[in-house]
Amino acid sequence: MPYSPLRLLLDFDDQYQRDQRQSPDFLHRRDRQLALQAQQRDGSTPLPEDWLRTLGADRVGGGHDPRLRTWRRARVLFVLGGAVLGVLTMLGLLYYDGSQRINVTLLLGFAALQLTLAVLTTVQAGIGWRPWGRLLDRAGATPSALHDLQPPLAARVAHSGGLAFAIAALLTLLVQVVVRDLAFGWSTTLQTSAPAYHELTHALAWPWRQWLPPAVPSLELVEQSRFFRISDQTPADPARLGAWWAFLAMVWLVYVVLPRLVFLALSRAQLRWRAKRLLARHPGMAALRQRFEQPWLDTGAGNATPAPELDQGKAADGVLPESGTVIHWAGAGLADDGLFSALAGGERAPLRLAAGGSASLEHDRAVLEQAGQRREPVLILAQGWEPPTGELADFLDDARQQWGEDTVIALVPLAADPGGALSDATLAQWRRFVDRRQHPHLRLCRAPEVSS
Repeated sequence: MPYSPLRLLLDFDDQYQRDQRQSPDFLHRRDRQLALQAQQRDGSTPLPEDWLRTLGADRVGGGHDPRLRTWRRARVLFVLGGAVLGVLTMLGLLYYDGSQRINVTLLLGFAALQLTLAVLTTVQAGIGWRPWGRLLDRAGATPSALHDLQPPLAARVAHSGGLAFAIAALLTLLVQVVVRDLAFGWSTTLQTSAPAYHELTHALAWPWRQWLPPAVPSLELVEQSRFFRISDQTPADPARLGAWWAFLAMVWLVYVVLPRLVFLALSRAQLRWRAKRLLARHPGMAALRQRFEQPWLDTGAGNATPAPELDQGKAADGVLPESGTVIHWAGAGLADDGLFSALAGGERAPLRLAAGGSASLEHDRAVLEQAGQRREPVLILAQGWEPPTGELADFLDDARQQWGEDTVIALVPLAADPGGALSDATLAQWRRFVDRRQHPHLRLCRAPEVSS
């Protein structure tokens, strides 16, 4: 099921809040490993929704989101209230007891009022104005991730209620036309002639006057339907007074119902756009991308107890095996044939493999399997001038699981210059890295001297 931008923002913010209780090293190692697995599958960085699904932090299949419960209830109340109010309002506008005609001018003015309210609601959401924000903040109804989404959420609620009002009022108008004999007319205190009023109705009917002529009042109808409050004038043809209903129904449909429908769709689009924008600017997004892209360095900073002081002279006191499989980690020593010759010994030709660096996880697994088939010690050459990485730690853990506890693994950190030596302080850092692996046969060894 696809993620909606709003659900994605809420799930991401929830996971971000939970991650605040974790150590940076744990987060870096977890997310870096997920990024490497995604690159192995499809060669791309995982998307936030994929990251959430992998962590089991998505709620997309959990039905109604409880974080939106307040807004969902408000929307239901506005829709029900709008529908009831629409029926009552139209019944009031169409009230007719036979003594006075239903004023078309009043209906047109009320339609203009509804259109104005719809436009103002959309403008309010567009500029981010929150006149009711204090009420929501005081009630604690909006989580922090939804705070900046209050204007479009409120606009969606208001337009939903307005659309229900408009549809209910239109249906009430049509029902009243069918079951009652309504007499419409127009009247105004302003000095307005019948031709001028006809021009107004003709202009309002421009969207449908070409394809629905019966819904366009004629000049004759306008002249006959004008009335004055203190006049008892009866039109020559009273039956024609009901002909206004088609025009009024189209006015309500075009200028009240359709704008609400369009503005509701715009509010939904604005909500999606703002949710995407807030997610892109979320403080946790930049940190997540950084953890995806940067290798995790195992510095031991997350340990609760400090490492014991080491004898610098014994920082790398492991004995190199006489022969074994040589693995060049991240290309370390791969171009140094003299070093490989110094490491090669015994009667059996050593196996030379490469892993880590830009290699895929599938390639590293194949290297582990190939090296394990030899059933001999393994020498892993690494770039000693760089801190040990989390990928190397994972590789050693996988090697221990696949090769068993009895396989001798010699970790050989190399200096930047071929034939050079690492300082005791640098070797001590690698010593602590080896100790944290707790492998009985993992040893740290100095690189052999290469004769020039």
